[in-house]
Amino acid sequence: QVQLVESGGGLVQAGGSLRLSCAASGRYFSRYTMGWFRQAPGKEREFVTAISWSSGNTNYADSVKGRFTISRDNAKNTVYLQMNSLKPEDTAVYYCAADSIAVPATNQYEYDYWGQGTQVTVSS
Repeated sequence: QVQLVESGGGLVQAGGSLRLSCAASGRYFSRYTMGWFRQAPGKEREFVTAISWSSGNTNYADSVKGRFTISRDNAKNTVYLQMNSLKPEDTAVYYCAADSIAVPATNQYEYDYWGQGTQVTVSS
């Protein structure tokens, strides 16, 4: 059983940066693949990035490659999303998710646990 809580969202100007955090409870955090998804108003939830339990495997959506970086600190049971060069189209609610699959999946339905989300708004 894993509980996830996101934080770090807010309002930022285009071109700026923001760092999201996802704090997890549970003794087996280090064995979970962690992912970030986002959902903009009127749109479907979409994959952003994911990282395996070993941190050796990562996966990024084409729209965020070169701008976003996912990382994790297993000692702190926390996963991070560093977002640079933010664009207005990055505006969305960002969700942290976890699953026990070794491959960093892009399909949201592969994930078993979800946080409540944190709002990111990028102004032009």
